[in-house]
Amino acid sequence: MTAPSTRTDNGEPTGTTGELTGTTGEQTAAAARAPVGDVATHPRRRLPDVLCWLLLLPGLGWAVVRFGGLEQGPLVQLLAFTPYVVVGTLVPLGLALALRRFTAAAVAALVTLSLAAAVAPRALADERPNATGPAIRVLTANLLFGTADATALIALVRDERVDVLAVQEFTPDIAARLDQLGLDDLLPHQQLGAEIGARGTGLYARFPLRDGGVRRNGGSFLQAYATVLVPGAPPLLVESVHPLAPHSLDVLPFWQADLEAEPPASPDGPVRVLAGDFNATLDHVLLRRLLETGYTDAADATGNGLTGTWGPYDGDLIPPVTLDHVLVDRRIAVHDSSVHRLPGSDHRPVLATLTLPTA
Repeated sequence: MTAPSTRTDNGEPTGTTGELTGTTGEQTAAAARAPVGDVATHPRRRLPDVLCWLLLLPGLGWAVVRFGGLEQGPLVQLLAFTPYVVVGTLVPLGLALALRRFTAAAVAALVTLSLAAAVAPRALADERPNATGPAIRVLTANLLFGTADATALIALVRDERVDVLAVQEFTPDIAARLDQLGLDDLLPHQQLGAEIGARGTGLYARFPLRDGGVRRNGGSFLQAYATVLVPGAPPLLVESVHPLAPHSLDVLPFWQADLEAEPPASPDGPVRVLAGDFNATLDHVLLRRLLETGYTDAADATGNGLTGTWGPYDGDLIPPVTLDHVLVDRRIAVHDSSVHRLPGSDHRPVLATLTLPTA
């Protein structure tokens, strides 16, 4: 049935106008509702995407700095904590997967895998070169302004049958204490440069030394060096390494210059060992460049490269990082490495068992 129509004053029918008016009203209401709904829900839909990418960016930036060798300013100190960052990158990866943001998840996975590929091999032992000469044990110890426990150091040298000892932050006071406790009897051959504060250095050896000396690097720290004459092996050049620590922005040029001035390996020349507090980890490009000249990091070679050597040992709330190293000529086989406790120091000594090439 058709509703009755009415006419206007000019006689035109109005019956269908009501139907058109009603339809137009519904369309207008729907159109009015749509923009309001879009404005309300659009930001909420984007929030997970924004959160995923914000959490992902620090790890991505870290990877760019690490692989590009771009550490500058405060990034130099931060880069030492790269192994912890690898674990942290799992957070944005897990979140992106949980929220089904697969593009962000793919980038996060790439960041995690790339950093893990740089760090994880330090926990895996490498194949050793075929060295058949005598075995020696090399220990490096930072003595923290000479306040380390001298008795504990002597016991470590004796118990571990150390053949070569490199010391840093070696002061006249601790030199005298070590003499009184009998270090001269255990390691009678010495090249020492004791100095008040953090600048002192020293080398002790069971075997005779020749061509020894002490040099001062650009950061003002001393480094003792000498050729160790091990029976049955070629002359072994050993240096107690201690570049200036990058403790503030104004000393970074000295830290960089000190690391760049460390003696490179000589694959066709003398056999070398560098042992000491490098104030750098394997994530710093300058230490990696030094290794590329022909050195092997003893801890890395034996799967102990993630063991911290500096951090909370004197009470500071700092996650442990690996600043102390024994770097050896690639003609030397590394059989074992270990980190030991030294009361009174903020560092832990590193011990490496080596087999030298034959003479």
